[in-house]
Amino acid sequence: MTTEETIQEQIEGNSILLYMKGNPEQPMCGFSAQTTQVLKACGKRFAYVDILSNPEIRATLPKVSNWPTFPQLFVNGELVGGCDIVTEMYEQGELQTLIDKASSDETESDSQN
Repeated sequence: MTTEETIQEQIEGNSILLYMKGNPEQPMCGFSAQTTQVLKACGKRFAYVDILSNPEIRATLPKVSNWPTFPQLFVNGELVGGCDIVTEMYEQGELQTLIDKASSDETESDSQN
């Protein structure tokens, strides 16, 4: 499987996915820390990929997503953006709505299986 295929599989397999430096309990940069705090404040489970321990993904994801920086948040297969966009959406209440919908979609699909 190519790195691009791995990334696509990760994005498609997780309704809320954060590509970040470090992990939610130990972020390795301020932007990843801020984005993680905002996601935790939304109160829903989210998946993450530590790009520092996955150099191929770190190198390839910006080409796949057409977004040059990290972190990168994907919800329902779509790139939401990085720290500034995610934080702004949270402050305006838009992120909570998006996260709640993604979580309910996941629950509905789980119950259909």
